[in-house]
Amino acid sequence: MLEKISLQGKFFNCCISVSLSSGEKNGCKSLHSLLVERQRQAEKSVLISCQSKTNEKKLLKYLSRHGDIKRHFFYESYLDRQITSLTEFYQLTEENIRLRFLVCSLLKDIAAAYFPECTVKPFGSSVNGFGKLGCDLDMFLDLDSISGWTTELTKSGLLLEYQMKPANSERAVTQSILSVIGECLDQFGPGCVGVHKILNARCPLVRFSHQPSGFQCDLTANNRVAMKSTELLYVYGKLDPRVQSLVCTVRCWARAHGITSSISGAWITNFSLTIMVLFFLQKRNPPIIPTLDHLQDLAEELLCEFFEFYATFPFNRMSINIRKGQEQNKPEVSPLHIQNPFESSLNISQNVNTTQLKNFVTLCQESSWLLYQSKTMSPKGVAVDSTTTTWGIATLLLPSRVPGIKGHRKRREPASERIKSLLESLKYKTQQKKTKD
Repeated sequence: MLEKISLQGKFFNCCISVSLSSGEKNGCKSLHSLLVERQRQAEKSVLISCQSKTNEKKLLKYLSRHGDIKRHFFYESYLDRQITSLTEFYQLTEENIRLRFLVCSLLKDIAAAYFPECTVKPFGSSVNGFGKLGCDLDMFLDLDSISGWTTELTKSGLLLEYQMKPANSERAVTQSILSVIGECLDQFGPGCVGVHKILNARCPLVRFSHQPSGFQCDLTANNRVAMKSTELLYVYGKLDPRVQSLVCTVRCWARAHGITSSISGAWITNFSLTIMVLFFLQKRNPPIIPTLDHLQDLAEELLCEFFEFYATFPFNRMSINIRKGQEQNKPEVSPLHIQNPFESSLNISQNVNTTQLKNFVTLCQESSWLLYQSKTMSPKGVAVDSTTTTWGIATLLLPSRVPGIKGHRKRREPASERIKSLLESLKYKTQQKKTKD
């Protein structure tokens, strides 16, 4: 019997999982059990190539004869449904989230040898609701419960004392702690390889790979600001599911065009990009966050408006501040200035150079134009057939056609400056229409 069936045709694809009650177990699964189950599923999986005109409903009905269909997906003919499907495809699964907390628990066991009352907590994409499969595991060693002296009563009744010796600064203490933990991970951490102690960074950390889980991990100590930022993004994501969908789509678009990268450098980070999305949602008319009375716009419209917003944003003189929900004069000379919501003096996008910002703005202009064309090509209610060219989100993820951007192709569309003028004209007409209504 088939447990998982994937189908792919030229113009649609379908992913189906058949759930068997005999393979289900109550409670948490061990890592070994999870791996065995996934291997068993792979052995009973098949890949079927279908003609582009295959009737999806008939195919689904036929496959249902082999078992109960747990989940299925077909080519989407609406942009807002594409956005939702893209988010569901990339978001962290329940098993993946549990595995991340398991790694935190394993690290806590190692650190407890020195700090018995400590905890190791995940933060960032792993828990804020905006994570995708394959994202790094960011953790921080929480030592708030530990003061200068820590005591522990052993089974023999003897009292052990742990002393945290004074240092010149809190940063020096953090560096000392992470140096010890990093050395311990390198020498004795099960499955921990490639350990690097990056202690002179603005936020000292230990970076390593956890082989059993496959996670790339960053461990910091007492990173309270990061935890507050994580909670803020979590709250915004829970206001409305379209917030998470928009962030996920914009991140995929940015990664496809090299706006973001997994390698450190002058690229815009995912955190900065997420803050830019939230700022846009605060500034649009009517605002989406944090007001709860105006959450009715489709994700499709929000995506189009996001690109229009940053295609014409005055980055040369204004900064982004989501704490107040408004742009402000830039306090420093930098291409992109995004104020940290909890440390107002910190620019979280200080690493971004002029070239990367220019690429971002140009791609926003192009993507806004492509989505405008998609609206005219496939209005709501009209399905996309097999003769239709690339449409919707797919057009945004293809290599850019703008000269000067990596992977560009010759294009017949207007140049970036002409696109910008056209966007401003469309924006003006939209505002006039709203005023008349």
